[in-house]
Amino acid sequence: MYAVIKTGGKQYRVAAGEKIKVEQIPADVGAQIVLDQVMMVGSGEAVTIGTPTIAGAAVTATVISQGRADKVRIFKMRRRKHYQKRQGHRQNYTEIQIGEIKS
Repeated sequence: MYAVIKTGGKQYRVAAGEKIKVEQIPADVGAQIVLDQVMMVGSGEAVTIGTPTIAGAAVTATVISQGRADKVRIFKMRRRKHYQKRQGHRQNYTEIQIGEIKS
């Protein structure tokens, strides 16, 4: 069984037991969270699609860790204009393990 969930403005296809990194969720490590914005649930040939979400469907997950991704380096330059700009960015993330999918 799998589901398509929406969290942090992005959509993820998840199945029970998977570990994924999502946008930061304010929760403690080891806490159980419920993701209730389920867009689609599939099991073999049977697929249920929400409009836009499925009422009553939820995915439970456990927070494994909070962290920051690798640095992304941004470099801007205008040739012959003596302009260079260097910048870096590290995005915060929450790593979760998917538990149960209720449809």
